[in-house]
Amino acid sequence: MTTTTPVATKTRQLIGVKGRFAATRTAAGFAAGAVVLFAVAPLALSDFRLGLLAKYLCTAMVAVGICLAWGRGGLLTLGQGVFFGLGGYAMAMHLKIADAGPGQVPDFMQLYGTATELPWWWRPFANPGFALAATVLLPMAVAAILGSFIFRRRVKGAYFAILSQALAAAFAIWLIGQQATTGGTNGLTDIQGFFGYDLNDPVNQRMVYFVIAAALLLLIALARQLIHSRYGELLVAVRDSEERVRFLGYNPANVKLVAYVVAAGMAGLAGALFVPAVGIISPALIGIVPSIELVIGAAVGGRASLVGAVLGAVGVAWAKTALSEEFPAAWTYFQGLLFIVALAFLPGGLASLVGIVRRRRSNQALAGDAA
Repeated sequence: MTTTTPVATKTRQLIGVKGRFAATRTAAGFAAGAVVLFAVAPLALSDFRLGLLAKYLCTAMVAVGICLAWGRGGLLTLGQGVFFGLGGYAMAMHLKIADAGPGQVPDFMQLYGTATELPWWWRPFANPGFALAATVLLPMAVAAILGSFIFRRRVKGAYFAILSQALAAAFAIWLIGQQATTGGTNGLTDIQGFFGYDLNDPVNQRMVYFVIAAALLLLIALARQLIHSRYGELLVAVRDSEERVRFLGYNPANVKLVAYVVAAGMAGLAGALFVPAVGIISPALIGIVPSIELVIGAAVGGRASLVGAVLGAVGVAWAKTALSEEFPAAWTYFQGLLFIVALAFLPGGLASLVGIVRRRRSNQALAGDAA
């Protein structure tokens, strides 16, 4: 017969209260986010500004994956543009085929005059089901293959960051060199329809915005579930002490691979939804600089906080639009400085300011009591 001490009972009660409080706070946060995205923004913003917000939310979707891989797993992914591009091109290829009509090739292929029928690797994307699945599964498959080689050889830290960055550069260069089949530097442009809906209609553009907003909330919920699960604890353990995790019988390579693959799938979905929101996908959107911009947003907002990473990504994307028009030559330098300052002086991003203020107040209160 076991007996329960009053201390143990009190502890369980406190844990239960804390868990209910956390669940209530999470539900309230999602409800507030839904109200802002689905009610306040559509009413307060014009169609043009709402279209810009849809674009920014796509970058926030990538930031959710970066928060999981970098903020929790310590994987500085400077090549998320690759997976963003894979998802974007998969979606754009299907939409260009649909715009061209049965038996026709996309307009840029007719312009270059090098193809009278679809290339063999374009043909599967004529199927909408295949194209939709490819926007997520193709980036995840590429990440799984690359991650298997990288993590099993224990490549990490700065070496992993540089390797992922080189991958983004190589992918952009390859796309530019395939002008007849990928549009080259211009990419795939002038996309008119989205699964039967005319994207020139403002009502349909709003529909695309709502789809993006819903997808962002779902990805945040998925990432939060992973972070607070047993896997999330194991991912943090691998980040903090990989060798200890290995001695406990776990394979750190597999743990990191899961985070890398999930982040790639999130980036692919973001790229796929970016295409109908903007109407274009090109190498300029997926190379080294765009990949770094995605990381900067997460770093500024707080790479260890889902809300911070999302708000940081939206804020940096907005700042780029607002400031690059007035200071086109200086914006890139400002971005680099922002990244350096965030990592050097505020590693936790803006999201960590609340915790810093609370700790200082607590310390001041303790010092006052001691005095």
